Amino acid sequence: MDMTGVGGALLFLIGAPFAGGLLAGADRIVTARMQGRIGPPLLQPFYDVGKLFQKSRLVVNPFQPFYLWGFLAFLLVAGALFFSGGDLLLTVFALAVAGVFLALGAFSANTPYSHIGAERELLQMMAYEPMLLIAVLGLYQSTGSFLVRDILGSDRPPLVELPGVFLGFLFILTIKLRKSPFDLSTSHHGHQEVVKGITTDYSGPDLALIEVAHWYENVLLLGFVCLFFVPLHPALGIALAIATYLLEVFVDNTHARLRWQHTVKLSWWTGAALGLANLAILDLIR
Repeated sequence: MDMTGVGGALLFLIGAPFAGGLLAGADRIVTARMQGRIGPPLLQPFYDVGKLFQKSRLVVNPFQPFYLWGFLAFLLVAGALFFSGGDLLLTVFALAVAGVFLALGAFSANTPYSHIGAERELLQMMAYEPMLLIAVLGLYQSTGSFLVRDILGSDRPPLVELPGVFLGFLFILTIKLRKSPFDLSTSHHGHQEVVKGITTDYSGPDLALIEVAHWYENVLLLGFVCLFFVPLHPALGIALAIATYLLEVFVDNTHARLRWQHTVKLSWWTGAALGLANLAILDLIR
């Protein structure tokens, strides 16, 4: 790994929590304005996480902290791989392992709400993983490489050849960002779920770590969005990634939650109709 790659990885490890926290604060403000409220201050997510770190830790199973740190560790590995210009396929695999650790942490608690949340988390993974792999294969087919640095150095934006893949990725991005109508395993809206499913049995510092991990994950996902645009201009790619996140916030506030059966079916059909069809057409015209 060259110095540029090391710098990118360090920038993610150090800067992503701040960027992710600000993104979460902006999300709350935009959501409040859509609902006719003023909303909290921009830095409210940092205040909330700080309070959680000050609270006592209650561990219901001795394996729970191990799974939690595994979840965070593989997210950091995935982000470091991505922002160092590494292998995109390995990044996706590391993300999948992180999701499994989060589900195992919920399964380790002997409560029905945690188990239901964990089962929903695994179902969501089953729904979005195929389209996520299709997106990686599409980027490879367009640029000839799985390496992020090569994709960023391509002559033209992959979006030109992969509009269907991009739309399919936007669809499953709603699941990955835990937005309605697909926030099945946990929700950041109190009126949607009395008990927060997969995070029910986490408290204090452990719950704060999960929130910080999600900030890391959101920044990584927006970096993934940038891959479709960045060869145009880096600043434009970042701006379009932020616009994509705002679109997801809009969807979150205008759609009710779907059942898990609909989530899996819609995700698979969307992946087949948009992603696979796009790859097939691209293969035929080349």
